[in-house]
Amino acid sequence: MTFEPLASLQGKTIVVTRAQEQQGEARSLLNALGARSLDLPALVIGPPEYWGPLDEALKELETFHWIIFSSANGVRAVQERLNLLGKSLGDVPRSLKIAAVGRKTSSCLQKIGVIPDFVPPNFVADSLIQHFPVSGFGLKILLPRVQSGGRNVLAEAFGEAGAHLVEVAAYESSCPEDIPEETARAFLDLEVDAIAFTSGKTVAHTAKLMRMRFGDLWQQKVDRVKLISIGPQTSISCKKYFHRVDKEAEPHDLDGLIHACRIALSSHNYLP
Repeated sequence: MTFEPLASLQGKTIVVTRAQEQQGEARSLLNALGARSLDLPALVIGPPEYWGPLDEALKELETFHWIIFSSANGVRAVQERLNLLGKSLGDVPRSLKIAAVGRKTSSCLQKIGVIPDFVPPNFVADSLIQHFPVSGFGLKILLPRVQSGGRNVLAEAFGEAGAHLVEVAAYESSCPEDIPEETARAFLDLEVDAIAFTSGKTVAHTAKLMRMRFGDLWQQKVDRVKLISIGPQTSISCKKYFHRVDKEAEPHDLDGLIHACRIALSSHNYLP
């Protein structure tokens, strides 16, 4: 996608709310544009409460027609569990097709030698349903997903289409205990220009962390901060917890999120 020329982010301070292990790429992109990038790891990625359902499904992969990955976290979890069985996603049965929601998820698969059979044109679950290449009727589909807090849109849609969707917990995402000191100080000193939200959960957890750190008046710390959302569901969460969203990424990925920050903080949109 070709973006129109925009000013750099020189001198702007942007808080990124990705999981701790995913901060590096966003930081590099923002720093290259002259921004000061601050971490607010709003997700801690860990194992699900029980591995049993996922392990049982992976032992029966030959019985599935499709496996749908809605996040890179799901890819990593499945690959790790398959490795324990002496297997890999690279040698799943040929009859099993693989779908990936999002460029990051697709890239994660390709790094382990797997080319997904289908990637929807827009990087959201709704696009996967709309553009799925075959009828869901009679299909048995495996969906490794977050244990709690995810949407049920895939289960509902494929169920209505006559598919048998098996949802299994592959990982869990929880809220960290606190905001990093440098980031908290920037909020306290009103130095933050924008917050880049990467999921609905990061929005909810950021609001919780801000309340824990700054008390009942926490929203004053973001009154003049631009709130940037990676996609439609994240925007809904922004409106729920912050009562507004200033810009939504298009496309709904990290590059689109950085571009949305540039638009929101350009001189004709930005209030100093």
